[in-house]
Order: sequence, then C-alpha cells, then structure tokens
Amino acid sequence: MARDYSLSHLTTEGLRPPEMLEVAARTGYRYAGIRLLPAAPGGLAFPLMEDTALQRDTRAAMSATGVGIFDLEMVRLDARFRAEEYLTFFEVGAELGARVILVAADDPEPGRLVASYVALCEAARPFGLACDLEFMPWTRVPDLATAQHVVAQAGQPNGGIIVDALHFDRSGGRPEQLAELPRDWLHYAQICDGPAERPTEEAELIRAARTERWLPGEGGIDLAGFWRQLPDDLPVSVEVPNQRRIAELGHERWAREALLASRLLLESLEP
Repeated sequence: MARDYSLSHLTTEGLRPPEMLEVAARTGYRYAGIRLLPAAPGGLAFPLMEDTALQRDTRAAMSATGVGIFDLEMVRLDARFRAEEYLTFFEVGAELGARVILVAADDPEPGRLVASYVALCEAARPFGLACDLEFMPWTRVPDLATAQHVVAQAGQPNGGIIVDALHFDRSGGRPEQLAELPRDWLHYAQICDGPAERPTEEAELIRAARTERWLPGEGGIDLAGFWRQLPDDLPVSVEVPNQRRIAELGHERWAREALLASRLLLESLEP
C-alpha cells in the first residue's frame, strides 16, 4: 500500500524551510514538517509568523516543488500556557495547509495540563489543525499510557497522539498497546531506529533523540512489531537526526537514505 512520507525538521535540521522543501522534493517526499517554535529555549526555529519574507519564500517553494507542509513544531504546554498567544501560529499553519501541530507537555500539574490541552485543541480547531500530543520519557507525558489519559480526559475531536518509534521504545512501550488506540487519534507516526540497549540517563536520552538516531533497520528497536500495530495508510514522518552522518553525507543524501530505509522496512511488512 502506498504511504505518504514527510521529511521531519530534525532530519535536515539547519535548513531553512524553503531549502528543506527543495530537498524533500528532490529526494522523494510528499510532505515536510517545519519548526516554527523552538523545542527548547534558545533552540533553532523559523518563526514564519514574524518573518514575512521567509514565509513568502516558503510558499513559493511549496508551489514550485509540490511538496506540502504536514506538521508544525512545536507547542509546549507548561504552567504559563495561554492558547490565545498562538493565534498567528495557527493562522500561518492554516495558510500553509498544515494538518497537525506537534505538542509537548511540561506542566507538572495534571489537571492544568489537561485544561491547557483542551484550550489548545479548541483554539486550533477553526484552523483545521489537529493537536497531536507527543510522549517523551523526560517530559510530563513520559509514555503512551499517560498520553492516552490526557487525550481521553480532554475529549477533543481534533485531539490525537503522535507515536515516535524511539520514544515508544525508550519509554518501555509494548507493540500491543498501539492496537488499543482509537484510529481517529492517529494522524501520523515517526520512524527511526536506535541501539537495542536503552539509555538510563535523561541527558543521554535527550542527546540521542535529538542528534544520534539511526536509519530504520540499522538498530535493535522492534520496528516490525511497532508498525504492524498501526494502520496501513498512516502517514510516516521520517525523523532521523544524526549530526555525524549529516556532516559526512550532507543533508540531501541523508534525507534520501532515510526515506529509502524507511520504505524498505515498511514495504517488507506488507502481506
């Protein structure tokens, strides 16, 4: 079955959105994900909400290449979160045709976290944007069970969960858990690989996730078990940041190899 593949921001981190879209087009992706807000304070992002020239160039690259924007990164829900502060983010995302916002959770107060997620979903819904909560072992939503609880408590029609193969494995996830997820919570999933041995230190978990992922099929993560529990038509975000190999190969060759490895693995699972 044909799948849609999206080039994740982290896989070619450092490229501006127009250049990223051009790389995606040359290497065979249908979509790309772009980071408009930083993943951590001071982190790299391309705030198209403020940079109208870059927004114009991004739209021109989309038109020229035919590559669409799939997801927007990222909104972090912390104790100070206010949904109304993100209206221009939603507006730009809708203008670019994006489908999903990637959401991370930092708020230590569970009730307030759910309320903030509800507010985000309600504010993003008029713009046609889903809000996919990503669980990561070092955040306040460290695993799939916690993400399920938040999304179920929120009860929003545009709510969802983004399942990243690396975070799923590192949080101790079991493939059969994925079969329990409602289909309408799943808008896409992220693929990569890594060593079978799981880091135990938080700093190493973060470092490996952001800078040293492996191509699908190179490592010891049970990607076959993972993907067999997900819908056959689920779009795939290829998120394989690896600073050393990007330095050796360049962004374009690395993006091409990441897509090829992802396709080979997923096609091998087809009946």
